[in-house]
Amino acid sequence: MDHHVIRQNITETLESNYMPYAMSVIVSRALPEIDGFKPSHRKLLYTMYKMNLIKGVRTKSANIVGQTMKLNPHGDSAIYETMVRLTKGYAALNTPFVDSKGNFGKVYSRDMAYAASRYTEAKLSEICNEIFNDIEENAIDFVDNYDGTLKEPVLLPTRFPNILVNPNQGIAVGMASNICSFNLNEVCEATIAYLKNEKAELMDYIIAPDFPTGGTLIYDESEIRQVLDTGKGSFKIRGNYEYIKKENCIEITEIPYTTTVEAIIDKIEDLVKSGKIKEISDVRDETDLSGLKLTIDIKRSTDADLLMEKLYKATPLEDSFSCNFNILVDGMPRVMGVKEILHEWTTFRQNCIVRKYRFAIEKMEKRYHLLMGLKQILLDIDAAIAIVRHTEKEKDVVPRLMAHFDISEMQADYVAEIKLRHLNKQYILETLKELEALEKEIIRLKDLIEDPKKVKKVIIDELKQIQKKYGVSRQTKILKHTEITRPKEEELVEDYNVKLFFTDHQYLKKITLVSLRSSGEQKLKENDTIIQEIDSSNRSELLMFTNQSNVYKLKLHEIEDCKASQFGVYLPNLLKLDEGEQIIAVCSTVDYSGYMAFGFTTGKVSKVSLKAYETKTNRKKLVKAFYGKAECVGICHVTDEDILELERDDEKVAYISVSQLEEKQKRDANGMQALSITKKIGMKSMQKVNDATEEIKERLAKELPATSKIR
Repeated sequence: MDHHVIRQNITETLESNYMPYAMSVIVSRALPEIDGFKPSHRKLLYTMYKMNLIKGVRTKSANIVGQTMKLNPHGDSAIYETMVRLTKGYAALNTPFVDSKGNFGKVYSRDMAYAASRYTEAKLSEICNEIFNDIEENAIDFVDNYDGTLKEPVLLPTRFPNILVNPNQGIAVGMASNICSFNLNEVCEATIAYLKNEKAELMDYIIAPDFPTGGTLIYDESEIRQVLDTGKGSFKIRGNYEYIKKENCIEITEIPYTTTVEAIIDKIEDLVKSGKIKEISDVRDETDLSGLKLTIDIKRSTDADLLMEKLYKATPLEDSFSCNFNILVDGMPRVMGVKEILHEWTTFRQNCIVRKYRFAIEKMEKRYHLLMGLKQILLDIDAAIAIVRHTEKEKDVVPRLMAHFDISEMQADYVAEIKLRHLNKQYILETLKELEALEKEIIRLKDLIEDPKKVKKVIIDELKQIQKKYGVSRQTKILKHTEITRPKEEELVEDYNVKLFFTDHQYLKKITLVSLRSSGEQKLKENDTIIQEIDSSNRSELLMFTNQSNVYKLKLHEIEDCKASQFGVYLPNLLKLDEGEQIIAVCSTVDYSGYMAFGFTTGKVSKVSLKAYETKTNRKKLVKAFYGKAECVGICHVTDEDILELERDDEKVAYISVSQLEEKQKRDANGMQALSITKKIGMKSMQKVNDATEEIKERLAKELPATSKIR
């Protein structure tokens, strides 16, 4: 067998095979254009327009889908899905374009299926008049469809900035687009202001995005300004709820546009199952024909508002919308702010109007030319009649009229076709009146298209009419971020007492007191021993000091409760400790009060305020947590009332009061000499004295630090 291997340069392969695909997805599939539509939307709506569904009655959706295939060579399900999104029933748009009858599902539901196209009916919504009104008057270009048998519009001549009024999302190759929707009234106001003055402050007119699903937008002026100015940025939106006292339940009636009821329920169920939220007894979807309703039954004496804050934090009931206003302009994708989009849309709309009026002028000029010929004839009707009457052959009538009256062939043809009954005085006078009116209108339109200000005035008048006819109040409420009283972190965490056990093999057990009382002995790994026992609470923070002078921090509620019969969590894995790094002490605190005392072989003791370990951000690791140049032999969490016991290698002991130690400002300070040592005998250990005897107290009163008598 003869194998021919053709070597191909990978870059050439990509250029010839992948680039055309990538470009076609970008340019003719996934990104919206300045009229606010993607090709699939445009093909569907134009098909419906050609089917006379703007004035006619509804027809079966299957019929529309079938007809659309002449422009859109996709399967019926893909076309029908496109249609579903544009319907009033599905409720995904601020201005739905399809007036639908039947079940079209809902944008806020993941599982509610829409009925098949053979069961549903549709026609175009009234607002489509504002989209197709100028399409027959040469306002936009037409191109061949995929098989060259029909013409279809390149863009639709929308009379309002639809691109900003409806939400739009698209994922292309190497780029994406995510446009949030704004209120039609606000967009019209802003566009009018922009047309009057390009330097207008758009934030005076556009308050914030507005979604068909309502909800409440958490308003941060700087975030919204960034979105409006650059077309990129994000903002938070949350669901709306009501507490029904009589039934002790919370009813959620609006959710963020970005999520679904099912996604929220799934997350709530997870939180309840894992025990992170204990106040909920049931959650169910009660959505019906009157609209969305998600009901949460809560346990007695639950603070509904606090519970909702927890749910906002932990579920998609509060979600972020990330904006990326990526729009195709003249076949090129561009990320634009709202002002730039308005500039592009008004340029496009001005062009539509100029083209429409040029088309009208051409028609009028043709009519004017014919009527001028008629005027010539009317000066001497008798001569015209005589010419027609005395011409032997029909084909000679037009040339003889042309020669006698000095008119064009088109004019003579028009005259020759006039009916006998029209040769009366009334007809003659009305014809002359029409000539006059035509002349004036042609002059007016020519003047208008030459003057950009007058074209802008036309757009402004159209926008005002649209606003009056279709404007609705905002669906999405506004809540300033400064008005939100977010509960403190600890309020969201359930508070209960726990006992911590830290073992030599680096395991940590967190056991509730209830579990501890009913359990038997502690289960440990072979040869492991418990080296620290701490009384703590679920809201505490843990500080874990290692032999490499680092401290690792954890919120205790992030560690699961365990039973005495379990080993607990293995800290080196959880904290991702370095090779050879070991935890030597654990400390638990709620408010970072008190001090950390570190004892070293050198006999020195360093006293550092626990506040030095508090961080504003949620940092998990602090380096240089204590002095690292001498071996640490004891770490204790203490207050000024505590007493420390210092032991030497020769087992002699001294005591020192924490209040006698000087507080160090730096975490890794060397400390002060608290115990006399020799070259051969250093400090062996340091620990807190739990119950100081009278003898220890007496000794402390007599002794001074660093000269402590060793006994």
